[in-house]
Amino acid sequence: MLGQEDSEVIDVETQTLEAFVRQSGDAGSKAMSLGATPQPGDAEGRTSVFTGKLPDGLAVETILVVVPSITINGQRYRFSFQTTESLMPRKITDEAERELYLTAGGLYADADIKASGSTTASDKYASFRSMHDPHPEAGDWICPITGTKANPACTWIIGGQEYQFCCPPCIDEFVVRAKEQPDQVKPAAAYVKQ
Repeated sequence: MLGQEDSEVIDVETQTLEAFVRQSGDAGSKAMSLGATPQPGDAEGRTSVFTGKLPDGLAVETILVVVPSITINGQRYRFSFQTTESLMPRKITDEAERELYLTAGGLYADADIKASGSTTASDKYASFRSMHDPHPEAGDWICPITGTKANPACTWIIGGQEYQFCCPPCIDEFVVRAKEQPDQVKPAAAYVKQ
């Protein structure tokens, strides 16, 4: 929470905030909760930070968040804010990317590296233009990272299965998951919108 000056941090009464979020340009909103997350230096029973998890499908483009009511020193206020950039994953550095894609680990095997062309996602998809669709329909393949509609032209082999993604940076994140948390990787067929 910021005071009248952006450099002033204030704490307010501990409370759960109801918020409404939507993608820029969408008419409908989705509800979410923001919970109090007291920080060091906040007074007892007060908080300077509220956190929450975005509803599925909204971590894609710029979003607007509206909080219709917050209590500050006994007074009720309303506020809103908008993210200033896309919340999509960012590309990893070139050296780390080569290490990620060209070494096996976890579910990501040497056969997967060969099947995917012994290259990196950014090299394989150098001319790929991402078009994110946050509204997949039943039967559509979805990106395992964002939950948006997957693009059949953006695939990678992991554990001998072909997965579809919305963009190359999501392949980065999924290969990391396959190598470091293989128990968190579902079969490719599980990533179809029901």
